[in-house]
Amino acid sequence: MHPYLLALIGGALIGLSAVLLMGLLGRIAGVSGIIGGLLPPGRDWGWRSAFAIGLIAGPLVVVAVSGVSPIGAPVVSVPLLAGAGLLVGAGTVLGSGCTSGHGICGLSRLSPRSLAAVAVFMAAGFATVFIVRHIV
Repeated sequence: MHPYLLALIGGALIGLSAVLLMGLLGRIAGVSGIIGGLLPPGRDWGWRSAFAIGLIAGPLVVVAVSGVSPIGAPVVSVPLLAGAGLLVGAGTVLGSGCTSGHGICGLSRLSPRSLAAVAVFMAAGFATVFIVRHIV
């Protein structure tokens, strides 16, 4: 299956899951908030854990069905990846949400805070790519 088709299907499934989560449970599909709510286990632990398991199982199903890996081999060391993950986690706390919560769900609800957050995410991404590709 062509990688662009896989990306299209994946995007549609992400949108569908966000709509279903909002429509059925009244919750925003922001990954940092969902994962952060797993500990300590509370009354909504069931759907949160199902969502987290789906995040892990989804790519495994894609590989099993299509034979195409959705994720390439890392090009940096594991400690650098771990440090980047911690920085992303700190950023989600400072930004009151993650890219999925603000970008997918917040923008669709016309949230001004999400618009500002996504603008900052994009600007930081553009700056990082420019620095890495043209300066470093």
